[in-house]
Amino acid sequence: MKSTKPARPVRAGRRWILAALAGAAFSGTLFAMPAQAQDVSGKPDDLKIGGDRISIGVGVAATPTYIGSDTSTITPTAAIQGQVSGVSFNTQGTAIYVDAIPSSGKPGWKLEAGPLAALRLDRSNKVGDVAVRALGRLDKAVELGGSVGLQRTGVITSPYDTLSFSLSYQHDVAGAHSSYVASPEIDYDTPLSEHAFVSLSASADYVGAGFGNYYYSVDQAGSLASGLPVYDKADRAGWKDWNLSMMAVHSISGNLLHGVGLFVTGGYQRLLGVYAQSPIVADVGSANQWSGAIGMEYTFR
Repeated sequence: MKSTKPARPVRAGRRWILAALAGAAFSGTLFAMPAQAQDVSGKPDDLKIGGDRISIGVGVAATPTYIGSDTSTITPTAAIQGQVSGVSFNTQGTAIYVDAIPSSGKPGWKLEAGPLAALRLDRSNKVGDVAVRALGRLDKAVELGGSVGLQRTGVITSPYDTLSFSLSYQHDVAGAHSSYVASPEIDYDTPLSEHAFVSLSASADYVGAGFGNYYYSVDQAGSLASGLPVYDKADRAGWKDWNLSMMAVHSISGNLLHGVGLFVTGGYQRLLGVYAQSPIVADVGSANQWSGAIGMEYTFR
């Protein structure tokens, strides 16, 4: 990827401009999902190098009406992200992530680790498909967990680009699906100048049997209500999906460390195996999930 070296040091690391607003993110995904189709798996996408700062962003996101839907909805979205005393945090939709290991503010290797909490809202509100709607609303899942990873700053384009490898784990403690999601992820982030930033990521989600059964099975009562066939093959642990996402930010006042900027995101999620074969996906939805967002952000120190 071609890039230009900043005219003066850009004291910033990975995703320090609201990666939380990346729309679909799919597992790791990196996208701030609206309530209708929220996938809140993943790890922190946060500030790693530099002083204290906060970024606030607002925009609109286009996402599937549920994970597996073939229709999309346009929904307002917002996020906040920042770093205080080297400890960084960010929100992604209804999830919050913290990297509790302070950054040294220097290029090199860094261990990442910290807690996460998420409210999973998939199919807890109105969905786009009539048959899936007839299955009834699902309870909200409260997921607690954490992430651990390793990051290298100063990789290819400059002393400020970063490559990160991580694994996150979160478990429902509210009794909705009463199961877990584990997500390996790889991210590459680079400032192209003092006014432009690009982020790329790939990830996957491995879910427990309870998760698959809760979100993708159709029991006899649900079949009678919706007209969908009975389906019980999702009641097992396995790889639910893989995901690709990108984000680009351009500063329109000041620079990427301070002022107003524009952001655009895009993402693709592919459902897999028994989850893609569920009637809510194969019969009335799609295994191919596309999302995106556009908006404005403001960063202040």
